[in-house]
Parts: sequence; structure tokens; C-alpha cells
Amino acid sequence: MILKVEKLSPHEPETVVNLRCPACMQRGIFEPLSSAQDVLITNITPYVYVGQRRCPNPECKAHLFFAKQDKNLLVSYPSERIDFDATNIPKAVVSSLEEAITCHANQCYVASAIMVRKTLEELCLDRSAKGSNLKERIKQLGTKVVLPKELLDGLDDLRLLGNDAAHIESKEYDKVGQEEVEVEIELSKEVLKAVYQYTSLLNRLRALKKSP
Repeated sequence: MILKVEKLSPHEPETVVNLRCPACMQRGIFEPLSSAQDVLITNITPYVYVGQRRCPNPECKAHLFFAKQDKNLLVSYPSERIDFDATNIPKAVVSSLEEAITCHANQCYVASAIMVRKTLEELCLDRSAKGSNLKERIKQLGTKVVLPKELLDGLDDLRLLGNDAAHIESKEYDKVGQEEVEVEIELSKEVLKAVYQYTSLLNRLRALKKSP
């Protein structure tokens, strides 16, 4: 039960909302709404502040709700998302990783890990890496694309974390939580950059050279 609710000025340090916009992906301090003051919930210690904010980017102005406690952001909606550049990446691969990022943003970490595993499946399918299971397909992927050995080894770690998320009997990791999934998504992004984006970037650079 809420024992006490007060309207507050939106300039308290505890009510400053600094995050990456879920719409335009730019980071900034979100602006308070003049027509909607924050609310203070006092039957929780430390107090909880809830309210509404908008993106400071004049071309965006996305609207969100937030809750903060003792200067810590508890939740925002829509949720802050990990940024991801999908340039030149096949649609099926992008769809899987974006769903993983959405699950992570909504604190569904097991579901996120499973979708990262699906991203690997889609990557292997796109590059015609074959095998009776994902472990074998990842191994053959190394013959289809040019990747540093460390990234190839990392793909197998992603597979294992996905197994832990999907199967109760898997015990490769102590848990599948926020930190594990964040590292998993960042590693997936680096792999996709190496497979799909570096060549395009080099071609753009070479196109800028003067003719001999």
C-alpha cells in the first residue's frame, strides 16, 4: 500500500534520467514534462520516484516512464536497448539478434540467451555451414568465413551459454543472467561485424582512392 504520495519538482538529483534513448539510440539527460510532475512514494525506503520524461533530441522527443530509487534507475519503459548496427547483415540474422536485445532490455535473460543461440543458427545457415548439430556447424563456419581464432572460440562459448538457457541439465555456466547475456550480445555483434561489415567498409575506403 502506498502510504504517502507527493507531487515534486522534477529537478531533484534523484529524478535525473540519463540513458540511451530506446527510439533514436542517442544518449542524453531526458527532459521533464512541464504538464506532468514526478510522484514520490514514501512507504519504501529509500523513497521511490516515478515520472515521465522525453528524449532531448529535437528530432526524436520519444516519451518514456521511469522509476528511480536512491539515484538508481529501477526501470524505464520503453526499456533502454543495447545499440546494434544492422548494416549489410541478412534479415533473418538481424531479426534474431534484435529479439535477443529486446528480451535483454526487458530483463528476460534466459530468453535472450536462447535468441543469441538462434542468431548463430541463422549465421551458419546463411553461410551454408553444415553439420548434425550447432557445434559442428560452428566448426565448419570457420572454413566459410575469415574470423580470428578468438572469435571462433567465442562462438562455441555462445553456443554453450545458449544450451544452459534452453536445457536444465546444462551446467557450463553458474547462471544465465544480465552480465552473461550482455557479454554474449556484444560478442555476437563483433562476430557479425567481422563477417558482414568489414569488407563493405574496406570497399568504401578503397573507392575513395585517387586513380593512379
